[in-house]
Amino acid sequence: MKKLAAALALSASVLTLAACNNSDSEVVVETNAGDITKDEFYEELKNRYGDSVLEELVTVKVLEDKYEVSEEDVDNEIQSMKDMYGESYDMLIQQNFGDEESLRQIIHISLLQEQAAAEDIEVSEEEIQERYDRKNTEIDAQHILVEDEETANEVKEKLDEGEDFADLAAEYSTDGTAQDGGNLGYFSAGEMVAEFEDAAYSMEPGDISDPVQSQFGFHIIKVNDVREKEESIGEYEDVKEELRRELVSEKVDMTTLQQKINDMIQDADVDIKIEEFQDMFEQPEQTEEAQG
Repeated sequence: MKKLAAALALSASVLTLAACNNSDSEVVVETNAGDITKDEFYEELKNRYGDSVLEELVTVKVLEDKYEVSEEDVDNEIQSMKDMYGESYDMLIQQNFGDEESLRQIIHISLLQEQAAAEDIEVSEEEIQERYDRKNTEIDAQHILVEDEETANEVKEKLDEGEDFADLAAEYSTDGTAQDGGNLGYFSAGEMVAEFEDAAYSMEPGDISDPVQSQFGFHIIKVNDVREKEESIGEYEDVKEELRRELVSEKVDMTTLQQKINDMIQDADVDIKIEEFQDMFEQPEQTEEAQG
């Protein structure tokens, strides 16, 4: 969702430049102080956003040459958002995307990129089944989050000696749950970072983990309860593809994906006719040392 929102301004510029890409002296704004022609408007947009817009237009062309996204695919994504956000959907779209048509174009690009990423990522049947089982299970847990392993080991030693988990959370934990004993409430798969989730789902009620490192620091986790959700996420075969896509998304390395797209653009023999942008897709020559 955040990635889609970030792409809005750029995609809006794409639409505007695409509509103005022919030389035209047609007046698009009239004022008492003077008129603005379509040419002037285009030149200003080109100067401000031209490189970004051109890069996106070329990228979309290259991706569309190899992958296919149907209107039905986009419709399905829109419907999923409507189901997720309910009555808040219209306000959300207006605030983040302007209108649904802009959102549709952003989803179209996102799905093309997803296909490019997915063909290089393997997701096993076992991984999908594990995600399904986790999605139908929820865990009630507490944690203590600290910045370094030394402190984490110190806290774990005190827990092993019988000190109270909630008291140590209040004393040591660096996140907002500290004063509530580190309570996280119930959560399910996909709601916590992978390292935390993997540790928690390997534990039984009453277990306290060794320090678990994530991007946020070192966690010590206490599992209080494990239970099945009151309502299943659906039959396995019905949600299997959705779960596969979720796992693919988590495995995507954006640097690798960007390099793949860059390589595809190079293979497309892009010939830019606008002088100031002619070199934008040129790759720097590698030195012999780098190549070796």
